Amino acid sequence: MIVQQQTRLTRPFLKWAGNKYRVLKHILPELPAGDCLIEPFAGSCAVFLNTDYPRYLISDVNPDLIRLFQVLQQEGEPFIHYAQKFFTPQNNNEQRFYQLRHQFNTTRDSTRKAALFLYLNRHCYNGLCRYNKSHQFNVPFGRYKRPYFPEQEMRRFHVKAQQAEFICQDFRKTMSQARSGSVIYADPPYIPLNTTAYFTRYSSNEFDLHEQEALAREAEQAAQKNIPVLISNHDTPFSRKIYQSAALFHFKVQRSISCNGQQRNEAAELLALFKPD
Repeated sequence: MIVQQQTRLTRPFLKWAGNKYRVLKHILPELPAGDCLIEPFAGSCAVFLNTDYPRYLISDVNPDLIRLFQVLQQEGEPFIHYAQKFFTPQNNNEQRFYQLRHQFNTTRDSTRKAALFLYLNRHCYNGLCRYNKSHQFNVPFGRYKRPYFPEQEMRRFHVKAQQAEFICQDFRKTMSQARSGSVIYADPPYIPLNTTAYFTRYSSNEFDLHEQEALAREAEQAAQKNIPVLISNHDTPFSRKIYQSAALFHFKVQRSISCNGQQRNEAAELLALFKPD
């Protein structure tokens, strides 16, 4: 197990659908040792933040997410101070939110776009990340009384990020960069528990069942090259079928099951570990 030597876990600075912070106790013990952790689905980077590999390759197909990580990695404290300026009472109203959302969708300034992505993440409805077909962020205003600015979490991320490379690309290309000593942890958009629960638009691309099967094949091929792969997903008959060559670990996790955050239930999750022969 490659876990940070600390008593408290490090929280991600982003709100994120499928954030792994609350289930790290299940994931971390199953991660093999290695000299580089590769994550082809970056998300909130909860696993990255709470492991202690010498090197990291973190990727995602969402360019806005990767841009934010890169800017924070490179600029550190000046960027944190700049981003904090958007977290004011004057910016926490519906009219101003939509003005800034429009700025985010139109600006070409990478630092401003990164700061606005963080602003939207903390001010929009349920912290969702969703785009229309034109790749315009379209989540509505969240109506929070006092959105939290994650200053300390960003500082910790900046320090940890000096060990990492962040890149925007497809999971296939990322996994193809694995070499001897690499370990891959994949946290794709989850297989639906039912036909109405398939939310995949974290970017403007879809991640359907064919992509799920493709990820499983890539994991099998990596294991054949002596590269272990751990995948998180829902525990469904379909996931057990495509992960049948892996060692499976299942557990329950409490999460919201509708747009009403008060309606929560336990969902079955699965870890599939593709191990070298």
